[in-house]
Amino acid sequence: MNEKNFEYLRNQVKYTGFGEGLDNELKEKMQQQTSNFTLNHEVLYGVDRAKATLSFKKSDQSEMYFFNSYNVDLQKDNSKESLEQTFYINKGSNITMKEAYNLMEGRAVNKELTNKEGQLYNSWVQMDFKETDSNGNFKLNQYHQNYGYDLEASLSKLPIKELETPKYKEDLMDSLKKGNLQSATFLKDGKEVKQFIEVNPQFKTINVYDTNMKRIDNREAKVEKQSEGEKASVKQTNKKQGSSADNEEPDIPKEVKKRVKKQSNSI
Repeated sequence: MNEKNFEYLRNQVKYTGFGEGLDNELKEKMQQQTSNFTLNHEVLYGVDRAKATLSFKKSDQSEMYFFNSYNVDLQKDNSKESLEQTFYINKGSNITMKEAYNLMEGRAVNKELTNKEGQLYNSWVQMDFKETDSNGNFKLNQYHQNYGYDLEASLSKLPIKELETPKYKEDLMDSLKKGNLQSATFLKDGKEVKQFIEVNPQFKTINVYDTNMKRIDNREAKVEKQSEGEKASVKQTNKKQGSSADNEEPDIPKEVKKRVKKQSNSI
């Protein structure tokens, strides 16, 4: 067995989201020197059970093995039928097991992908459940950089408390890029309300859900943000009207300027 090959495959398996629990079995299978073999991995996401079968193939020219793909069988708690999809391993950024689950849940994942010329490009990837390829896999739609979806701009339209803190904002965006359904604190009528959000690159927006996972209309979700802007606008107008109407008030020195708290745009 090639030790360097084992180390490479072990890391590949680990960073594709399968952890280190398959290390011993991987080594045993490689030592057997069969032409190909599989490893099994099972994980629960809430009440959903995902079973993955990892496929390895030996080179025809050497004793080197390659991690080619993994098949996911997703059994949802509320469904009698399971959903299957095969994810292929590439030299670039692989789709991890958790990202595979998120894609099979219908959510979008942001990835650095490689084209045929070996050049990296960024794209949102989302599963199309209406179209399959010749292998029976659901098509993966891509929304490239030029498609024009701006996650940060979409988030800025919503009254989310985490956006006020650069670190929390960065964590929120990173989680959404992985395709997670992410909890967020919405500011509504002066109160904090927990809701859930996910990315919708196809329609260049954010999907918002309440705690019962009922979809909230985007216009409703933006109401608080708009009202905050209107209040600020009214305050500014009143100040201007007050200063011009009341000439008996002492002049404010030009050197005194009001401090404006800028919201950070850090990612």
